Amino acid sequence: MKLFKISNGKLQVTTTQIPEIKPNEVLVKIKAISLNYRDILVTEGSGKWKPTENRIPGSDAAGKVVRVGNTVTKFKEGDNVTSLILPNWETGQLNANKLKESLGGSDRDGIMAEYVVLPEKALHKFPNYLSFEEAATLPVAALTAWNSVVEQSNLKLGDTILLIGTGGVSLFALQLAKLAGYRVIITSSSDKKLQKATALGAHHTINYKTTKNWTKEVLKLTNNKGVDQVIDVVGGSHISQSLQCVKSEGTISMVGVIDGTSGVIDTGTIMMKAARIQGIETGSTEMYNNMLRAFQLHEIHPVIDKTFAFDDTLEAFAYLKKAKHMGKVSITL
Repeated sequence: MKLFKISNGKLQVTTTQIPEIKPNEVLVKIKAISLNYRDILVTEGSGKWKPTENRIPGSDAAGKVVRVGNTVTKFKEGDNVTSLILPNWETGQLNANKLKESLGGSDRDGIMAEYVVLPEKALHKFPNYLSFEEAATLPVAALTAWNSVVEQSNLKLGDTILLIGTGGVSLFALQLAKLAGYRVIITSSSDKKLQKATALGAHHTINYKTTKNWTKEVLKLTNNKGVDQVIDVVGGSHISQSLQCVKSEGTISMVGVIDGTSGVIDTGTIMMKAARIQGIETGSTEMYNNMLRAFQLHEIHPVIDKTFAFDDTLEAFAYLKKAKHMGKVSITL
């Protein structure tokens, strides 16, 4: 079988035998993969995401079960499944042990292969209305948005939420916020993307590249009160801009580190506004199950910007890194 691994600091293609399974494991034929910014951090060896040599990257995939171990009870041959990035976080509150062995990270191989063997708890069935390409987008981006907008949010019907950018997490957050009855403001540097966001249900759009002092525009839209919640996928010093937009006692959900893992943050504004900065780490299997029930009920379809062939995986990574996409970048096998 063909797979991609990180060797000498570079993502390289190679071949190997289809792996055998243990009693508690499942062999899956991968049909689709979805990329996340985390995959760039891993492949480039950034900070805590630096992998061991020959690590297979990637966390998000959908495929078909080929074989199951003799102690597996949740799956059978022919089932359609997605991966779960944090198989140890099945339920309850997050702790350090539940973060261990995350797929495609620093300490466990991921899914960027034609066949993958995973423990039973690292897989989940998905609704039949979704294609493999759509289902592959769910384990990180959709679950992170669900955790931010539903599980960790105290917003009520009619409250205002600000979404930064039009990447995968932000667009899932838009779709979920619309279902929850929130007033949605979304930003982008592209008018074309903002037009699409409006079609998806955004109430107000702001081009932060052409609008001078775009944070003041957010305040204008909220009668200078600020928004109830910000979904910040940028991180770093951008948190200070989110602080300008959030209302007193509002929440900033920090879900990304595109601008880096450190930055200059206006701590005085945090104090004066009594603002809450909430870090979001994807979610548990229980949350994933809750999310899939909502997706099934409303038949939510992920937004996929572009799809690449498995042989073009390097090009898919390069396209993702340019940050010109809207929604998700996918790979088909």
